[in-house]
Amino acid sequence: MSRLITILFGVGLLRPAPGTWGSAVAVLLGWTIDRYLGFPALVAATAAVIAIAYWAILRELADRPGADPSEIVIDEVAGQWIALLFPAAAFWLRGWEGWLPYPAPLAAFALFRLFDIWKPWLVGRADRRGDAPGVLYDDLWAGLFAGIASIALAGLAHGVIAL
Repeated sequence: MSRLITILFGVGLLRPAPGTWGSAVAVLLGWTIDRYLGFPALVAATAAVIAIAYWAILRELADRPGADPSEIVIDEVAGQWIALLFPAAAFWLRGWEGWLPYPAPLAAFALFRLFDIWKPWLVGRADRRGDAPGVLYDDLWAGLFAGIASIALAGLAHGVIAL
């Protein structure tokens, strides 16, 4: 079961760029959860996927210290959902009931991929840990940075933040 979870039921086997495929599927799933079950359900699902990802990754990499196989994409789901929480929270706090409007999910996706690939600061530090938790932590940091950046860019685009 841990193998199926870590490869997101086969999504991690897609080529090229399994992390991007995992992130794309994560956005679609998270966007759907937010739309049909609401923001609180997305928060609960994010917390659950982080816990499940931690367990599954530890189990899958127990005998492979230092490994970070590209087919493990459950960490992308966790990080991507953190990124998606930021615009979802902004709209939820304003009473928005509906699909997150464009470009919110696209921005969360693009910024998450940017931080996950670029690996600045704490993202890179977590990635360099070389252990199973580090496989997850770098994506959690990337999701946090992407969420903050998506809100900052939205503020710039809507004139709430002026340069």
